[in-house]
Amino acid sequence: MDETNRLLGMQEETNSGSDSRDTQKGKYMTFKSGPEYFGLEIQYVQQIIQFQSITKIPETEDYIKGLINLRGRIIPVVDVRLRFKQGACEYNDKTCILVIHVKDTIVGLVVEQIAEVVEIKEENILPPPSIGRADKAHHKYVYGIGKVGNTVKLLLDPEKLLYDDDSSDLESSKLKEE
Repeated sequence: MDETNRLLGMQEETNSGSDSRDTQKGKYMTFKSGPEYFGLEIQYVQQIIQFQSITKIPETEDYIKGLINLRGRIIPVVDVRLRFKQGACEYNDKTCILVIHVKDTIVGLVVEQIAEVVEIKEENILPPPSIGRADKAHHKYVYGIGKVGNTVKLLLDPEKLLYDDDSSDLESSKLKEE
Protein backbone atom coordinates (compact mmCIF):
# COMPACT_ATOMS: atom_id res chain seq x y z
CA MET A 1 0.00 0.00 0.00
CA ASP A 2 2.97 2.37 0.59
CA GLU A 3 4.03 2.06 -3.07
CA THR A 4 0.50 2.85 -4.20
CA ASN A 5 0.32 5.91 -1.96
CA ARG A 6 3.71 7.00 -3.31
CA LEU A 7 2.33 6.76 -6.84
CA LEU A 8 -0.75 8.69 -5.78
CA GLY A 9 1.50 11.33 -4.23
CA MET A 10 3.14 11.71 -7.62
CA GLN A 11 -0.37 12.07 -9.06
CA GLU A 12 -1.16 14.92 -6.65
CA GLU A 13 1.99 16.72 -7.72
CA THR A 14 1.02 16.38 -11.37
CA ASN A 15 -2.55 17.48 -10.65
CA SER A 16 -1.27 20.96 -9.95
CA GLY A 17 0.15 21.24 -13.48
CA SER A 18 -1.89 22.07 -16.56
CA ASP A 19 -0.89 18.87 -18.33
CA SER A 20 -1.95 16.55 -15.50
CA ARG A 21 -4.53 14.76 -17.66
CA ASP A 22 -1.79 13.84 -20.14
CA THR A 23 0.47 12.33 -17.45
CA GLN A 24 -2.45 10.32 -16.03
CA LYS A 25 -3.86 9.21 -19.37
CA GLY A 26 -3.99 5.46 -19.64
CA LYS A 27 -3.11 4.82 -15.95
CA TYR A 28 -5.44 2.72 -13.84
CA MET A 29 -5.57 1.80 -10.17
CA THR A 30 -6.40 -1.90 -10.11
CA PHE A 31 -7.98 -3.83 -7.27
CA LYS A 32 -9.44 -7.24 -6.58
CA SER A 33 -13.11 -7.90 -5.94
CA GLY A 34 -14.14 -11.52 -5.80
CA PRO A 35 -12.16 -13.50 -8.36
CA GLU A 36 -11.83 -10.55 -10.75
CA TYR A 37 -9.56 -7.54 -11.09
CA PHE A 38 -11.01 -4.13 -11.80
CA GLY A 39 -9.46 -0.84 -12.80
CA LEU A 40 -10.38 2.79 -12.23
CA GLU A 41 -8.76 5.65 -14.10
CA ILE A 42 -6.20 7.08 -11.71
CA GLN A 43 -7.53 10.60 -12.19
CA TYR A 44 -10.50 9.65 -9.97
CA VAL A 45 -8.40 8.21 -7.14
CA GLN A 46 -7.53 10.60 -4.32
CA GLN A 47 -5.99 8.21 -1.83
CA ILE A 48 -6.00 4.78 -0.28
CA ILE A 49 -6.63 4.40 3.42
CA GLN A 50 -6.64 1.45 5.77
CA PHE A 51 -10.02 0.03 6.59
CA GLN A 52 -11.55 1.85 9.55
CA SER A 53 -14.72 1.98 11.58
CA ILE A 54 -17.79 2.88 9.52
CA THR A 55 -20.90 4.51 10.98
CA LYS A 56 -23.96 2.79 9.54
CA ILE A 57 -26.81 4.78 8.00
CA PRO A 58 -30.27 3.34 8.61
CA GLU A 59 -32.53 2.46 5.68
CA THR A 60 -29.94 2.60 2.89
CA GLU A 61 -29.03 0.03 0.27
CA ASP A 62 -26.94 -2.84 1.66
CA TYR A 63 -23.90 -1.88 -0.43
CA ILE A 64 -23.75 1.56 1.21
CA LYS A 65 -21.84 0.64 4.35
CA GLY A 66 -22.17 4.06 5.98
CA LEU A 67 -19.98 7.07 6.66
CA ILE A 68 -16.40 7.67 7.75
CA ASN A 69 -14.68 10.76 9.09
CA LEU A 70 -11.65 11.42 6.90
CA ARG A 71 -9.67 14.26 8.45
CA GLY A 72 -12.82 16.17 9.35
CA ARG A 73 -14.70 15.42 6.14
CA ILE A 74 -17.62 12.98 6.30
CA ILE A 75 -17.74 10.71 3.25
CA PRO A 76 -20.07 7.85 2.29
CA VAL A 77 -18.56 4.38 1.88
CA VAL A 78 -19.65 1.78 -0.67
CA ASP A 79 -18.69 -1.90 -0.51
CA VAL A 80 -17.72 -2.83 -4.07
CA ARG A 81 -18.46 -6.55 -3.61
CA LEU A 82 -21.99 -5.81 -2.45
CA ARG A 83 -22.47 -3.25 -5.22
CA PHE A 84 -21.60 -5.97 -7.73
CA LYS A 85 -23.94 -8.40 -5.94
CA GLN A 86 -21.00 -10.72 -5.24
CA GLY A 87 -21.97 -11.31 -1.63
CA ALA A 88 -20.23 -10.13 1.50
CA CYS A 89 -16.79 -11.23 2.59
CA GLU A 90 -14.93 -10.80 5.82
CA TYR A 91 -12.70 -7.77 5.96
CA ASN A 92 -9.03 -8.49 6.67
CA ASP A 93 -5.68 -6.68 6.76
CA LYS A 94 -5.67 -6.36 2.94
CA THR A 95 -9.10 -4.72 2.87
CA CYS A 96 -8.83 -0.99 2.32
CA ILE A 97 -10.83 2.04 1.28
CA LEU A 98 -10.13 3.59 -2.08
CA VAL A 99 -11.16 7.25 -1.84
CA ILE A 100 -12.37 8.55 -5.20
CA HIS A 101 -13.64 11.90 -6.44
CA VAL A 102 -16.38 11.75 -9.08
CA LYS A 103 -18.21 14.87 -10.18
CA ASP A 104 -18.66 16.79 -6.92
CA THR A 105 -18.74 13.71 -4.69
CA ILE A 106 -16.00 12.09 -2.66
CA VAL A 107 -16.75 8.44 -1.88
CA GLY A 108 -14.85 5.61 -0.25
CA LEU A 109 -14.89 2.23 -1.99
CA VAL A 110 -14.23 -0.79 0.20
CA VAL A 111 -12.06 -3.14 -1.87
CA GLU A 112 -10.65 -6.52 -0.95
CA GLN A 113 -7.14 -5.78 -2.08
CA ILE A 114 -5.30 -3.11 -4.06
CA ALA A 115 -3.33 -4.70 -6.89
CA GLU A 116 -1.22 -2.09 -8.70
CA VAL A 117 -1.18 0.95 -10.92
CA VAL A 118 -0.99 -0.15 -14.56
CA GLU A 119 -0.81 1.65 -17.86
CA ILE A 120 -3.24 0.43 -20.49
CA LYS A 121 -2.98 1.90 -23.97
CA GLU A 122 -6.23 2.72 -25.78
CA GLU A 123 -5.62 0.03 -28.38
CA ASN A 124 -5.57 -2.55 -25.55
CA ILE A 125 -9.05 -1.59 -24.32
CA LEU A 126 -11.93 -3.56 -25.80
CA PRO A 127 -15.67 -3.02 -25.31
CA PRO A 128 -17.28 -5.42 -22.83
CA PRO A 129 -18.89 -8.49 -24.39
CA SER A 130 -22.61 -8.21 -25.05
CA ILE A 131 -23.24 -11.91 -24.44
CA GLY A 132 -23.42 -13.62 -21.08
CA ARG A 133 -25.65 -14.11 -18.13
CA ALA A 134 -27.96 -11.25 -17.26
CA ASP A 135 -27.35 -11.66 -13.51
CA LYS A 136 -23.77 -10.38 -13.79
CA ALA A 137 -24.80 -7.01 -12.39
CA HIS A 138 -21.30 -5.54 -12.33
CA HIS A 139 -21.14 -5.64 -16.16
CA LYS A 140 -23.34 -2.54 -16.28
CA TYR A 141 -20.54 -0.63 -14.53
CA VAL A 142 -17.80 -1.87 -16.89
CA TYR A 143 -17.04 0.28 -19.91
CA GLY A 144 -14.10 -1.72 -21.21
CA ILE A 145 -11.82 -4.72 -20.91
CA GLY A 146 -8.17 -3.78 -20.53
CA LYS A 147 -5.55 -6.25 -21.75
CA VAL A 148 -2.49 -6.24 -19.48
CA GLY A 149 0.04 -8.87 -20.54
CA ASN A 150 -1.77 -12.21 -20.35
CA THR A 151 -4.48 -10.89 -18.01
CA VAL A 152 -7.53 -8.69 -18.32
CA LYS A 153 -8.82 -5.93 -16.05
CA LEU A 154 -12.46 -4.89 -16.04
CA LEU A 155 -12.42 -1.10 -16.39
CA LEU A 156 -15.09 0.66 -14.36
CA ASP A 157 -17.10 3.75 -15.13
CA PRO A 158 -17.13 5.43 -11.70
CA GLU A 159 -20.15 7.59 -12.54
CA LYS A 160 -22.28 4.53 -13.30
CA LEU A 161 -20.90 2.82 -10.19
CA LEU A 162 -22.00 5.70 -7.98
CA TYR A 163 -24.91 7.27 -9.82
CA ASP A 164 -26.77 4.28 -11.21
CA ASP A 165 -30.54 4.51 -10.91
CA ASP A 166 -30.63 2.68 -7.57
CA SER A 167 -27.99 4.87 -5.93
CA SER A 168 -30.26 7.69 -4.78
CA ASP A 169 -29.37 6.64 -1.22
CA LEU A 170 -25.76 7.61 -1.92
CA GLU A 171 -26.89 11.10 -2.89
CA SER A 172 -28.99 11.39 0.25
CA SER A 173 -26.06 10.31 2.43
CA LYS A 174 -24.00 13.02 0.74
CA LEU A 175 -26.72 15.58 1.50
CA LYS A 176 -26.85 14.52 5.16
CA GLU A 177 -23.17 15.44 5.53
CA GLU A 178 -23.64 18.99 4.19
